[in-house]
Amino acid sequence: MPGRARRRSRPFCSLPSSRSTTLPGERSSRGRARRRPRHPTDTPLDRSPPPPAVREIPTPHGPARAHLHPVGASRATLVLGHGAGGGVAAPDLVAATAAAHEAAVSVVLVEQPYRVAGRRAPAPARQLDAVWTAVVERLRESELAGLPLVVGGRSLGARVACRTAEATGAVGVLCLAFPLRPPRRAGGEPAPSRLSELDAVRVPTLVVQGANDRFGIPPAGPLRTVVQVPGDHALKADVQAVASAAREWLVGLLGATGTS
Repeated sequence: MPGRARRRSRPFCSLPSSRSTTLPGERSSRGRARRRPRHPTDTPLDRSPPPPAVREIPTPHGPARAHLHPVGASRATLVLGHGAGGGVAAPDLVAATAAAHEAAVSVVLVEQPYRVAGRRAPAPARQLDAVWTAVVERLRESELAGLPLVVGGRSLGARVACRTAEATGAVGVLCLAFPLRPPRRAGGEPAPSRLSELDAVRVPTLVVQGANDRFGIPPAGPLRTVVQVPGDHALKADVQAVASAAREWLVGLLGATGTS
């Protein structure tokens, strides 16, 4: 209409990601940093994976649940367990799942029976280990048949995977936020270290640990790679770094074991 100023259209601009970087001179006219282009090797964490198939598996201590995330022409299967009071939707487990898919590795996320029953307090270690072994054995009869097996998990789930690595026949172990030593309580005695559980593993192991994890940082070893990423025990600060570490290690592991 005459006399009315024309409204200028605003160009579409994506919000920057948490890991976006801005090169000199790379700013919009409104001073907002542009989103960095995706690197060809970045894991697409912003794409929601298809919903998994969920299978209930009987164990000596109640039913467990297996959340199946397969890929076509899978090179191996990664079986991951959750933390003590958490579930299979933890950010680092989601990141590891996406990373495994990038490496052509299928993923199974296992819920222990106490979590299936709605409880947060974990069962004793011997029960957790028995359940885990039973689930893997049952899956080896069907979904995991003929595929190399990598086991792991976050925190408590990583401990279970380490303790049972030999029994399950795993070719590698992926530990996310391994709880090396519980924080000391005020006026209490220092808690014992769990390093012996890591040291007992006789296959290649990756530990992805937050640089500020209050449980401490495990040392590297002849078969153990330790990668520190930004953040604490939750491993939420930089899930892309978690995914990158997991993907690179899986690719190297499966290449070294002759899996193609």
